[in-house]
Order: sequence, then C-alpha cells, then structure tokens
Amino acid sequence: MRSAENVLPLLSRIADALDRLAPAPPPAPDFAAADAFVWHAATASFAPVARVNRVDIDLLKGIDLVRDLLIENTERFARGLPANNALLWGARGMGKSSLVKSAHADINARLNGPEFPAMKLVEIHREDIDSLPVLMNHVRASKHPFILFCDDLSFDAEDTSYKSLKAVLEGGIEGRPTNVVFYATSNRRHLLPRDMMDNERSTAINPGEAVEEKVSLSDRFGLWLGFHRCSQDEYLSMVSAYADHFDIGGDRQAMERAALEWATTRGARSGRTAWQFTQDWAGRMGKRLD
Repeated sequence: MRSAENVLPLLSRIADALDRLAPAPPPAPDFAAADAFVWHAATASFAPVARVNRVDIDLLKGIDLVRDLLIENTERFARGLPANNALLWGARGMGKSSLVKSAHADINARLNGPEFPAMKLVEIHREDIDSLPVLMNHVRASKHPFILFCDDLSFDAEDTSYKSLKAVLEGGIEGRPTNVVFYATSNRRHLLPRDMMDNERSTAINPGEAVEEKVSLSDRFGLWLGFHRCSQDEYLSMVSAYADHFDIGGDRQAMERAALEWATTRGARSGRTAWQFTQDWAGRMGKRLD
C-alpha cells in the first residue's frame, strides 16, 4: 500500500493533466473593438461586426411615428435614463430591423463624447434565447449601454424558451440590468401562433389563465410599435429617396412607372421592395451603390 508521501505527487500530476485537458475559459469580451456584436452562445463570446448592414435613418420613409418613438426611447436609454424594451411588429419588409440598426447608429453619432459611453448593439439569434442570462452576466458590469436585438422573434407550439425570455426581461430575481434594453422584431404582435393559444384554451383546466400566460410575454415589452403596409405614394417616396441619395440618373417618370410595375410583380409595396427595385434600377443605369 502506498504511503501518503507517494500518493500526493501522483494526485498532483493527475490534477495538472486534467487542467490541461479542460477547455480554456473564454477571453473577456473587448467591447471597445466595435459598436456592434453578434452573440455566439456555443462559445459564450461576442463577435465584433466591423461594418453593420444598415441604411441611413433619413432613408426610412413611411414610418415617421414609430421611428420617432423608437429614437426617443433609445436616446433616453443612451443618456442613462429609464427606457422600455421594444417590440417592433407588423408587415414584412417595412423596415423593422433597419430602424433598430439605424437608430443605434444615429444616436451614437449624435451623443459621441466622454459624457455618454458608446451604445453597443448585440444581436442574439432566436435559437440562442435560452442563453440570455449568460449574455447579461457579461454585460452587466460594463460602462456601456447595450441594446440586445433579436430579429424575427417568434415561438412554435413545442417551444418553451419563451418562459426564459419572460423571466429575463422583467420577472427574474436579478431583473434586467439597468444598462440593457431588449429590442425584438416579429410579424406577430403576440409572438405566439394562434393555434398554440387555441390548443392551450382547449386543454387547460382554466383556459383563460393558460392564454394569459402566453400573451403575457408581449406585455414584457413596454413599447409596441406597429408597422403596416405602405400606400403607393409612400412607396414611390421611398424609391425617390434612394434615387436621390445614391444620385441615380434616368427619367423620373419612367423610374416611377417601372417601380410600380416592379411592386405589382412582387405583389407587395414595402421598404424592402423599394430597395430591391432601386438596386435593379441602378444596375440598368450603370450606377454603383457605394
């Protein structure tokens, strides 16, 4: 039988070997590397985004009211004042995600200075919602304000991660950090499909309470911003704004006729449709969109 003196060195070597086999802890996030990041839940890391895919906020047409409401809420947050989580819901292609990214850039440009630390935009994928508590632990102690952004947020019938989101937004024991707001976009006002609510109503002992639990997720967002289909005039103003911004030549009447035909073939008038037409028209005119 080995003595304690012989066993201790052996245990030390085993412990050292296990330490070498264990994965290294992720490096501390460097939030000075960029103003925008993508959260990777698998590695608990923030990937800096050197160039965010966004448009100038002045090019977002037909959404003046919701634009002003989101900018006001976001600017208060950037100044260290109370602000609400925001749910941007409604028609596809009307600039919901573009508005979040453009508002972030616009306010950072206007509040650039030592008094207000740069606001950071962190995109979290819908599949990684369960990792929100880990993400918040990383940003809680930072001096920067953070917009956590989830694009196209919705939940299916078998998905229970919405309960985690509810707790993180308002209901958890720690609460939402004061330097964090959560912005989400969705085509659904209540984030959950109607058949999911109907199923809960038919199988629950108390149907009203079951549906209330589902609807209460949207209630965690203090600011609801609805996006609706644009009119023909608004659609053409979007096309004209893009043409002016990028100095695209060509006959304007011909451009408007082509834009209306483009929207007809697409079956929709929206900001996305206007941008897609602008790319096509710029190509016809031999103009680069730099």
